[in-house]
Amino acid sequence: DYEHELFSIDDAWRKDTTDAVAAQLRDAGIKVKRTILPGSTFWNDWVKYPFSSTNWNARPLGVQIWALAYRSGEAWNEFGYANPEFDALLSEALATADVDARREIMARGQKMLQDDGVTIQPYWRSLYNHTREGLVGAGHHIGFEYHPARMAWAEE
Repeated sequence: DYEHELFSIDDAWRKDTTDAVAAQLRDAGIKVKRTILPGSTFWNDWVKYPFSSTNWNARPLGVQIWALAYRSGEAWNEFGYANPEFDALLSEALATADVDARREIMARGQKMLQDDGVTIQPYWRSLYNHTREGLVGAGHHIGFEYHPARMAWAEE
């Protein structure tokens, strides 16, 4: 009979996504109370909520998010996840320069995260960058950065 309190920020897509997750949990017979907070309140304590939704934007290497969000004791480990076996695997992945070898290590780590039920990830969000035809140097950047000094109009 325990009721989970699921926190989210009040912006549109995260609020709507978290509402959908809450509905799916209710459909599965799990009691959920939704708490929606303004960003100025939510972000002050985002790592302290026992059950909340956040997003992690891409990093150049997937292993970088793991180092920030899943390693035992890290400041941004909002999940409170602590698994020495995972930490060792993460250290191995961080020290592996070969992409294919790191991919194999990451696959083992991903299975560990799934088996441990650390996070609910309802989908991968698609992100788009729209530019005018002929503009070069303005492609989508993984860190959502824009570098105006690199932008120019293509010569015809």
